[in-house]
Amino acid sequence: MAGLREKLPLLLGAKTAKALSGALDIETVSDLLRHYPRRYAERGELTDIAGLELGEHATVLARIEKISKRRMKSRNGTILDMVITDGKRRLACAFFNQAWREKELAPGKTGLFAGKVTAFRDTLQLANPEYELLDAEREAEAVDNFLAEIIPVYPAAQGMPTWSIAKCVRQVLDVLEVDADPMPADVLKQHGLPGLERALRGIHRPEDWAHLETSRHRLKWDEAMAVQLIFAQRRHSAVSRPAKASPHTDGGLLDAFDKRLPFDLTAGQRAIGDEIAADLATEHPMNRLLQGEVGSGKTVVALRAMLQIVDSGRQSAMLAPTEVLAAQHARSLREMLGELGMAGELGAAEKATRVTLLTGSMGAKERKKSLLETVSGEAGIVVGTHALIQDTVQFADLGFVVVDEQHRFGVEQRDALRSRGSDSTSPHVLVMTATPIPRTVAMTVYGDLETSALREMPVGRSPIKTSVVPVAEKPAWLDRAWERVREEVSKGHQAYVVCPRIGDEPPSDKSDKRPPLAVLDVAPELAGGPLKGLRVAALHGRMPADEKDAVMQAFGAGQIDVLVATTVVEVGVNVPNATAMVILDADRFGVSQLHQLRGRVGRGSVPGLCLLVTETLDGTSTRERLAAVESTTDGFELSRLDLELRREGDILGAAQSGKRSGLKLLSLLRDEDVITEARAQSQEIVLRDPTLSSYPGLAQMVSDVVDMERAEYLEKS
Repeated sequence: MAGLREKLPLLLGAKTAKALSGALDIETVSDLLRHYPRRYAERGELTDIAGLELGEHATVLARIEKISKRRMKSRNGTILDMVITDGKRRLACAFFNQAWREKELAPGKTGLFAGKVTAFRDTLQLANPEYELLDAEREAEAVDNFLAEIIPVYPAAQGMPTWSIAKCVRQVLDVLEVDADPMPADVLKQHGLPGLERALRGIHRPEDWAHLETSRHRLKWDEAMAVQLIFAQRRHSAVSRPAKASPHTDGGLLDAFDKRLPFDLTAGQRAIGDEIAADLATEHPMNRLLQGEVGSGKTVVALRAMLQIVDSGRQSAMLAPTEVLAAQHARSLREMLGELGMAGELGAAEKATRVTLLTGSMGAKERKKSLLETVSGEAGIVVGTHALIQDTVQFADLGFVVVDEQHRFGVEQRDALRSRGSDSTSPHVLVMTATPIPRTVAMTVYGDLETSALREMPVGRSPIKTSVVPVAEKPAWLDRAWERVREEVSKGHQAYVVCPRIGDEPPSDKSDKRPPLAVLDVAPELAGGPLKGLRVAALHGRMPADEKDAVMQAFGAGQIDVLVATTVVEVGVNVPNATAMVILDADRFGVSQLHQLRGRVGRGSVPGLCLLVTETLDGTSTRERLAAVESTTDGFELSRLDLELRREGDILGAAQSGKRSGLKLLSLLRDEDVITEARAQSQEIVLRDPTLSSYPGLAQMVSDVVDMERAEYLEKS
């Protein structure tokens, strides 16, 4: 008999185990049994071919429609052309120098076909696909998994098709013995969950659809519990270390700032401001997520909270993901504060503080000055990048931390800032994101934070028109895109051109697709070509800090017509005169990232234009993504769509190791009940036993999601 931790060579043989390891990073029985089927098919039910993605390794259950043979033109040999169908769409397949297959691949036969999706003459095809025919005459040869009514279809790889994985799973299940269930017996009973061994058998070889459903439900519970236990431990750790109370001070800087505001706060800004003010007044550290659309006014909410802390004699820190954004925040905070942020300078208000910028690439003299202002407490507000959490940076009395764009930071950085309080206290923490997040996602990814959402936009924001430019099908549209940029500039406006890559680094994409377009290549091409005569400049993250700042200031001052940049402009950059954005290789960006990027235009009184340039073909899931961004500017709606279109486990980056995704079945959109119940259950367990010392099975589940080194770090935090 074999347990879950057992290595596979002894059970499957060295050759098969090596193939699984190389193709899918599967090493143990547990790895194999947690490699769940991607979907299930019933005999006679064909796979929907629409939505296949160029470059992916796909498996489809389809019927052969026609097959023909032709000679290769360039050299001796033959090509066997086959068309398979799901009844609605067709998919081309090509076999090179394998004419003998024509005898068995007869029209009308049904089978599983697996291979890498490529493009030939703008048509999707599978080249030399592996296949397993399921017709009556082949049934005796097929593995028994495919003789059942329910056919599991596994995420596969080259050389390891779904039917080979199914055979390996069958061999392992034949000898599987789960010694102890990690889930406590009382939890299983309370929630009506089957045992782990029955669930693992049911997910791979279900007796019927009901058995499959109860098995999936149990395994989803395991995933939800592992993540929620991590956050329950983090919440327990956070509240066990007190914070200093910083109640509102009548007649202080905050009141003075509110009096000089040139606009009325929205109802949402006032309500969330009151929530934050109440949190800051307690002796428990605030841990709150503030989410809202680009331009919804999160910075004003954060600044008002920072001033409440400064009024109590303590310091606030604002952490930004890039030096460009840190410098932009420091400038905008100083502008909003005016004489209230000029302490020690001529013209300062009677009650004033100082905003200090601190980044890693500052010159020695400037950095020393900023460090002194920080350690002395002269600076009430310190703005910087990750350099703020280095040991060399000392605060006089850090009471509040604002983390902007949380998705750029890991758990360690956030916790390192939390530990920067004084006298064994933690600073209050406010995390801000302009990527709207559905409630269930926030409950999982930011499980240790209370959540607030700014849904209304301040008055004066202009609409943004978004259009997809499909250059593979309509190459002339790209010329028109550059004409539109010239038209905007001729009206006195400015434009962004965004590229996925800088250009001085090797491309990270190892596939046979061309490398992503790069700033250092595109900027000179545009300046000497379609945008000749315009003032074109480049901006990217590896430029020296003073150079980046100079370019951004010049763009802000209208001295640059077109800024060719990487995603360094994704957040925080505010140039109201910029009305157009062209995103090249838009398919290389995620939905939320595209939404963030286009938020850089339409910030003034003139409507914005965003053009998504792509070579991807119509009918692919990538084009569906781009079409969705084209169709709506509602970030909350797009965030749900983004989650549905990509692998949900990937969004857990801050909570789990980079080795393997911990979420494989749990849907953060559709399994709200499971997440809510697991959250309550984990809170109850951690309240009784914060270290899980009496729950070794649950502790192991947590370490399967979070590597041990990080788990230990979370324990200490």
